Amino acid sequence: MGKVEIIGLGKSGIGAAKLLRKGGKEVTIYDARESDSFRQIKHNLAEENITVALGQNLPLNPHKLPELIVVSPGVPWDIPILQEARAKGIPTIGEMELAWRYLNSSPWIGITGTNGKTTTTALIEAMLKAGKINVCACGNIGYAASELALESLDNPPQWVVAEISSYQIESSVELAPKIGIWTTFTPDHLERHKTLNNYSSIKAQLLERSQSKIFNGDDAYIRNLGLERDWKNAYWTSVRGKDFLLGDESRGVFLQDSWIVAFGELIAPISLFQMVGSHNQQNLLLAVAAAKLAGVSKSAIAHTITSFSGVVHRLELIKTIDGVDYINDSKATNYDAAQVGLESVASPVILIAGGKAKEGDDKAWINVIKQKCKAVLLIGEASDLFASRLEAEGYNYFYKVGDMGNAIVKAQELAKATCAKVVLLSPACASFDQYNSFEERGEDFRHLVNSQ
Repeated sequence: MGKVEIIGLGKSGIGAAKLLRKGGKEVTIYDARESDSFRQIKHNLAEENITVALGQNLPLNPHKLPELIVVSPGVPWDIPILQEARAKGIPTIGEMELAWRYLNSSPWIGITGTNGKTTTTALIEAMLKAGKINVCACGNIGYAASELALESLDNPPQWVVAEISSYQIESSVELAPKIGIWTTFTPDHLERHKTLNNYSSIKAQLLERSQSKIFNGDDAYIRNLGLERDWKNAYWTSVRGKDFLLGDESRGVFLQDSWIVAFGELIAPISLFQMVGSHNQQNLLLAVAAAKLAGVSKSAIAHTITSFSGVVHRLELIKTIDGVDYINDSKATNYDAAQVGLESVASPVILIAGGKAKEGDDKAWINVIKQKCKAVLLIGEASDLFASRLEAEGYNYFYKVGDMGNAIVKAQELAKATCAKVVLLSPACASFDQYNSFEERGEDFRHLVNSQ
């Protein structure tokens, strides 16, 4: 029986372990963290003959080296133990690559980018489903790719739609979508990827391995890259019209006279689309391009455009209390996403921000705060950093409230006092200081708001 070791006891790591165990492998998951919930997971997995080693890092026992190491997305690709493993010739892959090995009989649509991935993924899945295509979405969208692979061993879907982060691309060797999409590109994850060029080249790898490539032509960085490179089999989108496309309009998806035009065909008026913001129109055009390439009919695409209302944790209206909309944008885990979220809602706003800070340029985000926010409520580890940055930029209407519970209480009080229209959770931070995921953070916000 082959021996496989997995780093990371998250959703991806557990999915990978179950998939490998089904294939008869001896599996051990290592995680340096310990908690009561992890101990419960360890107990549950033991019943499936999967070993979990908590509070320790993966050892490389020279007398019993694994045949394969699988890495969860949150684990840095260049940690010493992985460098040592590769030097010893041990194959090392990410969980997404593992799933690809089991699922590559189905064509994939792979979506990457700094922001916009989740909405674009959800839109494509909805369009393919409307077209009566057997499709499954996985990846960052909340359903681990290896979970999908496990469930689909005997009945693979017609298409796989995968939201793929830079971490997952970095740890993939062969993953090659039939259709690749690059949504946006701005500085993010630099604490991991070190330089903008390195981060960009990782994203580009996925597109280079894709048979057809779809690009957001309204993103300045991607557009300039397109001018520099001769991308083969490329399709471009633009909300600004056909004159802003790179390449022939017969291979473009764009807005013209308030209509969506795809590869020369009128699809639907953009006014039918319920989601706010030009960024969501960009996401929609990318999705329309992918759906057309996957063979979805015009009527199925138009139906989705009319009925699609958004995704969980991304500008999600939870409840209106005393005329104030409480909106969950927990998925805004960097400055750019948080800026887009803030620009998309009505003002004045009470903003809840903070968590585990990321590297990046916060000035544009703070400028929008100064224009739209009556107050900013700071939670989590980033509170002191954000307070000093806001103060340095001349904005003093902030409160360090500690946690989400205090933030909701203070938000209600301030919303009433300032006649705010919106209380917005848009953290501009990762969640790992107080939560296991951005989903858990968003669910806490939902629970607290609905309890009011």
